Amino acid sequence: MIPVQGDRIQMRESLTIGLDVGTTKICVMAGMKTQKGVKIMAVGSSASRGLKKGIVVDMEETTASIRKALEEAEDRGKIKIESAYVGIAGGHIKSFNGYGVMDIREREIKGEDISRLIDMATATYVPVDREILQIMPLGFSIDGTNGIINPLGRKGRRLEVKVHIVTGAITPVQNLIRCCEAAGVRVADIVLEPIASAEAVLSDKEKEDGTILIDLGGGTTDLAIFREGILRHTSSLAIGGNHITNDIATGLGITIGEAEELKKAYGFKEKKEIILDGKGKFSPEILSEIIYLRCEELFSLIRKEIITYSGYKNRDKLPSYIKGVVLTGGTSLLQGIEDIAEKILSLPVRIGIPADITDNNLKNPIYSTGIGLVMFGQGYSKVSHGSEGVKSENKGRHRLPLRNSLKDSAHRLQPLTFFKVFDRMKDWVTGFLNK
Repeated sequence: MIPVQGDRIQMRESLTIGLDVGTTKICVMAGMKTQKGVKIMAVGSSASRGLKKGIVVDMEETTASIRKALEEAEDRGKIKIESAYVGIAGGHIKSFNGYGVMDIREREIKGEDISRLIDMATATYVPVDREILQIMPLGFSIDGTNGIINPLGRKGRRLEVKVHIVTGAITPVQNLIRCCEAAGVRVADIVLEPIASAEAVLSDKEKEDGTILIDLGGGTTDLAIFREGILRHTSSLAIGGNHITNDIATGLGITIGEAEELKKAYGFKEKKEIILDGKGKFSPEILSEIIYLRCEELFSLIRKEIITYSGYKNRDKLPSYIKGVVLTGGTSLLQGIEDIAEKILSLPVRIGIPADITDNNLKNPIYSTGIGLVMFGQGYSKVSHGSEGVKSENKGRHRLPLRNSLKDSAHRLQPLTFFKVFDRMKDWVTGFLNK
């Protein structure tokens, strides 16, 4: 429902736009926070063209796909979209942990100390062809005492911090920004897609208990591991639902469109027989086997990624601090996929749908990232810095100097990284001081 003209200006000012640029679809969400949850005022979508495994391979087609989704959202909401929070994923995303330490000489810790310390932690070597996307403190230590959430105002001699740093290859990041701007929308910030999805589908208890979020897209599968309320690890695998579709098409000798139809209709599910118009009958066992083999590969890769990250020596069982798995994204709608995931990962699995939204029609895994981007921009951000001591009430806390990043300069990469880290740490410390 669109408000009357007198309310429309106020509505536009409070709207946040989430732009999910996926391999299979482009989704635009325009929403705002209300007392009853996030209200989505307009939705626009289009088939994704010009992307492969989350990376732009044809800028003109990608731009056209983004523009089409934006125009649909504008028409439906009677709004003009000028900026958006844009999700990013793909095999080029890499994350690692950094460490910083400083002498505070038995004085009270100030905001500038925290800013400088995290700046030091992010000075860990980052290749010049990579862009820092997000920085998340994992915890502080004062004089050897670990587990400190907010060191502001405390006293000690030695202050330490561990941070989680998410990076992307510079070219894919820049190309995505260029496509968005060519489509007529300014990029307010870039957000890692599993972080956005976690905003929409994970409960605080799940983040505290230890949960793996698996965002199953068409071209990529993105992971986020939470423990003790903190985002501990992120990763992206260049395999997704499109690979299952391709396997079905090849195995049954049918078109990609027909294979997608079969996948959505039946999934990993027993049937007496499967009839495809014009193509005869297929055994359900054959379809199930094709789907199972690809999903087995996918969840085995996820299992290996988690074990490698954790350093856990028992290869037959995931770390005990991980209590469950939440699947979301379009491919999580595949019938029977929870059973396969539970078998391979040996953990309870549920399908994650967006919560805390007012429209039940949007409580669907395919909208998790788009709605999560709106929540992120509206100040819901509960996972970005990983603990209650660093929750932000300010929208756009992770602001990037995106305009600067579009300048073509042979000497821009290193200064860009420095100023990006500086701006983010300044906003982050401001969040502390405003509490």
